[in-house]
Amino acid sequence: MTGPVRDTRAWLVPLAGRAEGLILPVAALLTGFAAFGLFLLLLGKNPVEFYQLVYKAGFGTAFSWTNTLSRAAPLLFAALSVAIPARLGLVVIGGEGAIVLGGVMTGGLAATFAGWPALIAMPILALMAAVAGGVWIGIVGALRQWRGVNETIASLLMAYIAIALMNHLVEGPLRDPASLNKPSTAPLADTLRVGDLPGWSVHWGLAVAVICCILAWVLIERTTLGFSARIAGGNVRAAQVQGLPVGKLVIGFTALGGAFAGLAGYFEVSAVHGSANASLAAGYGYTGILVAFLARHNPLAIVPVALLLAGFEASSGLVQRRMDLPDATMLVLQGFVFVAILASETFTGRINLIGWIAKGDRT
Repeated sequence: MTGPVRDTRAWLVPLAGRAEGLILPVAALLTGFAAFGLFLLLLGKNPVEFYQLVYKAGFGTAFSWTNTLSRAAPLLFAALSVAIPARLGLVVIGGEGAIVLGGVMTGGLAATFAGWPALIAMPILALMAAVAGGVWIGIVGALRQWRGVNETIASLLMAYIAIALMNHLVEGPLRDPASLNKPSTAPLADTLRVGDLPGWSVHWGLAVAVICCILAWVLIERTTLGFSARIAGGNVRAAQVQGLPVGKLVIGFTALGGAFAGLAGYFEVSAVHGSANASLAAGYGYTGILVAFLARHNPLAIVPVALLLAGFEASSGLVQRRMDLPDATMLVLQGFVFVAILASETFTGRINLIGWIAKGDRT
């Protein structure tokens, strides 16, 4: 191999790895869109019209962007609950449970802090919601570490238990007697409601979620703790030989992911619904799985991916009315994309970008 080719390969190795991390998700996304377009054709619907409506309702106007950004906040938190444990090789998909419990914790404790100064009460409520979500998903990590229970199955079952627990509490001990048709906790005091960003019609949860994504990236990519987690995720036995605290990392990272999901529940109650009710189980935790996988568990990449899928969520109503499609249409689209993402994983490490470029250098 000649000197110039060797030099080219040296500086292209990290670049090629990043390129593959971008090419595969984009290709999977486009493949999923194309496959769903064929599905629409089989139903006698126009896929071009469908995607035009999605663009118009999700991104076409200032109002559309407001709706999209509002839906993006819980998706960012939910995706982090998947992406952070994934650095240890764990597939945790129970963020929905942590979201609803974070919301119930907020709604249940709000009356206690009604007379407190907002600057004290709001951080406490957010912290308690994060603790609720962290403990719930941390249990999944503990089961994985101490009992060998598969974290995917455990987290999914824990999500169903959390939703059932929410229904029991909201319809029973925590129910506001004034909530007749739709059981809920007592409404939050106005002083405890999270407001909108200055000049925007989007609540502060979006800004907090973006900051959390940045902090999560710093934790994973720029700290010794994150480096230890990546080693443990690549080879647990090697990490144990090096003396790394694998058990603490597993429980800590799953709990941290659950804490982010709990924060999503806090903002859903304090900024959107005003009380804890069945609307907390809106499926954000499950859509967050798709966001995390499409972003390849990169906290920074989660931000644009969440915005894209939030736009699709925001357009579901218009698509349903204009094209006479069922409300579950967007779920079907997400299913196509998710299958395409899983299929794209088989190509990881098989795109020889360096070889192609080196070959071009020799010609």
